[in-house]
Amino acid sequence: MADPIQEKYRAEMNALAEGIDRIFNGGKNPKSVGFVLLSFEFGKTEGGRVNYISNADRRDMIAAMKEWLARAEGRYAEPSDTKQ
Repeated sequence: MADPIQEKYRAEMNALAEGIDRIFNGGKNPKSVGFVLLSFEFGKTEGGRVNYISNADRRDMIAAMKEWLARAEGRYAEPSDTKQ
């Protein structure tokens, strides 16, 4: 797999990820909030590069991003609460 972050953005993305994680999780382990940060250069989304960093396991974050995409595209419906 290709490196998830271009070298020219590595330091900034790592610093941002550390700050975001500190704000959401305050150094606690296990963490209670996962996040992903994606960055790209404007005008280069077609054939360009998206940089990725997260504080979560890659499989968990891929599942979270798939859910987000489904919601953003209107393909996701909240499960109904059957308990009464």
